[in-house]
Amino acid sequence: MNRQKFIKTSSFLAASALLFNRHGVFGNTQKIRVGVIGVNGMGWSNLMAILKNQNVICTALCDVDENVLTKRVDELKKRSISVKTYIDYKELLADRQVDAVIIGTPDHWHCLMMVAAVEAGKHVYVEKPIGNSIKECELMVAVAQKHNAIVQVGQWQRSQQHFQDAMKFLHAGNLGKIRTVKVWAYIGWKQDIPIVSDTAIPAGVHYDKWLGPAAKRPFNANRFHFNFRWFWDYAGGLMTDWGVHMLDFALIGMKVSDPRSVMAAGGKFAYPDDAEETPDTLTTLYEFDGFNVQWEHTIGIDLGPYQKGHGVAFIGNNGTLVLNRDGWEVLAEGDRMAAVPFQKAKDNGLERHMDNFVEAILTKNKEILRAPVEAGSHIAILAQMGNIAYRAGEKLYWDKNKRQFTDKEANRYLAAAYHNGYVYPKV
Repeated sequence: MNRQKFIKTSSFLAASALLFNRHGVFGNTQKIRVGVIGVNGMGWSNLMAILKNQNVICTALCDVDENVLTKRVDELKKRSISVKTYIDYKELLADRQVDAVIIGTPDHWHCLMMVAAVEAGKHVYVEKPIGNSIKECELMVAVAQKHNAIVQVGQWQRSQQHFQDAMKFLHAGNLGKIRTVKVWAYIGWKQDIPIVSDTAIPAGVHYDKWLGPAAKRPFNANRFHFNFRWFWDYAGGLMTDWGVHMLDFALIGMKVSDPRSVMAAGGKFAYPDDAEETPDTLTTLYEFDGFNVQWEHTIGIDLGPYQKGHGVAFIGNNGTLVLNRDGWEVLAEGDRMAAVPFQKAKDNGLERHMDNFVEAILTKNKEILRAPVEAGSHIAILAQMGNIAYRAGEKLYWDKNKRQFTDKEANRYLAAAYHNGYVYPKV
């Protein structure tokens, strides 16, 4: 996608106000029937958020772990909600009582499921990062555009008011020239993962369906459920898990898209002998015309830059704007500008993001989506670049026209390998 298209889809400042409230849209009586694929973590959180909208009902759940599925069905029954259950996501997509799907599975499944959902005529809410490789991200955009589909990506900060307020202040030029943008995630609660032996597949777990296109391996508890994100077969560690959230605002704030180059250095410095594969400590530098964006993450440490565990800081000649999920503030550079005291977050970003998804469906207008497939793809690609630079061990230059690096060796990481008979969908 070109720069103008990216900026247009990224700019939620001009997005329409919510045209409805939680009690109905223009007197609408037709409920949107939602099914969820992957209900153990964020898939469940997403469902709880969207069910607060009175225009939505849940009709189906799908998970390859029957233990999780049973637990969630029981929880819904306590709320007087009855649903169909599926082990195979394709059967849920064939259900005519499902209008929209939430995909909350591990990253390596996002592409195949989103494409299948769009082709089945469903509206889609897909968790971030949208894809597990650059090729997947670009393919997902192509399929969604081909079918003119409504696809919202789970980057819910785009719907949170204080993020919009901070961007409005930034774009007014108050900080002066910005030369550096710092972006970070310090995850202190995350500790090491001790190595454990492979075991038999637990009862109720359909492990082959969980692996899908990932490499065939014996079952190991370290790789299952939440911890999948620390293994290259299924995800990209903190670089993609948190990077897509915070780096997104670096690009929105600076009104840019593709970097000229990227390099990264880090490793397993905190827990060198534990089970995870992705780096627990990483610094990534993206080069743009006239400024740099620096990403850093650490596991096992909470105290990040500006004494915040996560965030993005726009460092200008007049002052620095610091923004995260809790709020934003401006630190003045001497007397060059007035400081702005901390502006605390006042809304629930995830719920507002779901409201935006519902509004797009009911008004049949994908243009109002705050995190459309194009924007979700673009920021996931940027995060993937950071991981590729780390794994390649080289400073890499990006050819935005050819959509690849100038380093042929690094380009082997552009596409995740598919196994077990799975192939990339065709557009």
